[in-house]
Amino acid sequence: MKKGDIIEVKIVDIQFPNKGIATHEGQKIIIKNAIPGQKVKTRISKIKKDNIEAKVVEILLKADYEQDALCDKFNICGGCAYQNVPYEKQMQIKEKQVKTLLDSVLTEKYDFLPIVPSPKITEYRNKMEFSFGDEVKEGPLTLGMHKRNSFHSIVNTNECYIVDNDFRQILCRILDYFQGNSQSHYRKMTKIGFLKYLIVRKTEKTGQILINLITTSQSTLNEEEFVEIILNTKLDGTIKCIAHSIYDGVADVAKADSMKVLYGEDKIVEELLGLKFNISSYSFFQTNSLGAEKLYSIARDFIGTTKDKTIFDLYSGTGTIGQILAPKAKKVIGIELVEEAVEKANENAKLNNLDNCTFIAGDVLKKIDELNDKPDIIVLDPPREGIHPKAIQKIIDYKPETFIYISCKPTSLVKDLPYFLENDYKVEKVQCVDMFPMTPHVESIILMTYCGSKKK
Repeated sequence: MKKGDIIEVKIVDIQFPNKGIATHEGQKIIIKNAIPGQKVKTRISKIKKDNIEAKVVEILLKADYEQDALCDKFNICGGCAYQNVPYEKQMQIKEKQVKTLLDSVLTEKYDFLPIVPSPKITEYRNKMEFSFGDEVKEGPLTLGMHKRNSFHSIVNTNECYIVDNDFRQILCRILDYFQGNSQSHYRKMTKIGFLKYLIVRKTEKTGQILINLITTSQSTLNEEEFVEIILNTKLDGTIKCIAHSIYDGVADVAKADSMKVLYGEDKIVEELLGLKFNISSYSFFQTNSLGAEKLYSIARDFIGTTKDKTIFDLYSGTGTIGQILAPKAKKVIGIELVEEAVEKANENAKLNNLDNCTFIAGDVLKKIDELNDKPDIIVLDPPREGIHPKAIQKIIDYKPETFIYISCKPTSLVKDLPYFLENDYKVEKVQCVDMFPMTPHVESIILMTYCGSKKK
């Protein structure tokens, strides 16, 4: 086989994230966006030492369990991968992938508990980052998600089913507005253009909405008109913030060099497990609020009693898990890189009358050296790529009784776990929580306890 060849194969397995596995002439073929049971025509795209990568050209035969996708953009948009898979099957796939990955590094017995489903299968997301662009070069302005397997093309997602109707109405109204004036989208190749991203957040419990338009400084926004068209949009929720951010960087990421609040204030309030949390434009908060309640309840159950315990909440975001564990704890100290998130975390502690919580802004790698307390429990909820290799040993050297590792990317988790195993920690329990229905992603909660004879 050589690059460009077209072959027909049957998908026999699936690896994280949504990589279909087949064999041809004794060689392993990896085909993204294919599911077990399908027969597909594929084009060889890359030949590696131990496998071959290919792309789907045509689905010749569907899997016997396949269903019709909800969204007509399913095979075009890169946002979802499993809309054609019944929900029970989606969970089975994710559970098996996590277990297979864990068993590649864990040799001792551990409890692998059944996956917990998302309370909502559709319309569950409380945040979306939409991109401005065009679907075809020099075509009409679009606003939505990246086209599958494309760096440049943006697909209109005005009927997206993983967000509720308010998101769809806001997206349509803002796209109509900018299609009706002369503003252009930012082009990555030429670095010319105005419109970049649209952040929309809506809380599940309170129905509060935050909208943040991100542009370059290459043009100006008619602020009064922009606010007016949003406030005149019929919505079920309540608009609490309309903001305009300017970002002239070249990275394909929704961030700000500066931000101006045009209406309200940069804050919406969500409720989780009886506590209130202020969320701002750029602070991290779990994207599935009802799922987060499941996730944090399990973490709390895994830990057991926190009475008189000192807890480190590392990669703490807006301080959710730390504050959920705080009511009976002696002390909670959180570290988070994003300053805006730390401001909100400390605000949230006051909002929830928790005077035993402190959240510190900075890189865990550096700030961990400044902590003088001795933790009984350390909670880790790192970014997708896992814990920084230089930080992981510093964290382990505190030798707490218990580690809780919350992971949104199982391949990063299994990269980090050997460090804990080598330092006398044992994995006791694992449970997956499906926070991202219709996608290949899943959260995992891992309980590790210290089983060595010596403590620092």
